[in-house]
Amino acid sequence: MDKGTVHDREAADDNPVTGSASAEDAAAGLGTQLVRFSRLLTAYRQKARLESRSGERVLLAKLVRDGEHRATDLAAATFLDLSTVSRQVRAMVDKGLVERRPDPEDRRGALLRATAAGTATFEEYRRQRDAGFARLLEPWPEEDRYQLIRLLSRLNDDLQDFEYARPEPGKVPGPGGEQGATQE
Repeated sequence: MDKGTVHDREAADDNPVTGSASAEDAAAGLGTQLVRFSRLLTAYRQKARLESRSGERVLLAKLVRDGEHRATDLAAATFLDLSTVSRQVRAMVDKGLVERRPDPEDRRGALLRATAAGTATFEEYRRQRDAGFARLLEPWPEEDRYQLIRLLSRLNDDLQDFEYARPEPGKVPGPGGEQGATQE
């Protein structure tokens, strides 16, 4: 396997790619494709001028799907810094998308929940996203679409469970990383 790809764009339509890869080759290919995918998503978001609301979308999605959260739990669940979550929550409260209420278990804290307007905003974000992906995936064979979702779900589940998914405070994700350390 060529490190970085298992997909020959020209041959993909006529002959589905099959084969195997060592864990090392798969890791190299996955790393290359994830970096490429991340850059393409960033370019897409900038082109669509959605980047400034990406944190809002992530937080609203979590609140709509999973219900009330404290800000600290919301930050941990979305892999965002607490200061980012606090800033985003303030803006969403001001827009009427999120409301705060006292935490009945600890009156010093507050629980956050999506309002009806927040839920409607989330549903509109999701509708726009899904419509774009539907256009993108329309020419793909049904089996490829199914396998994409199956394998991406598996990858996300494994990444979430991976021991470095939630680094300890002051640590850089990865083996033995200290904050400020460079990763190669």
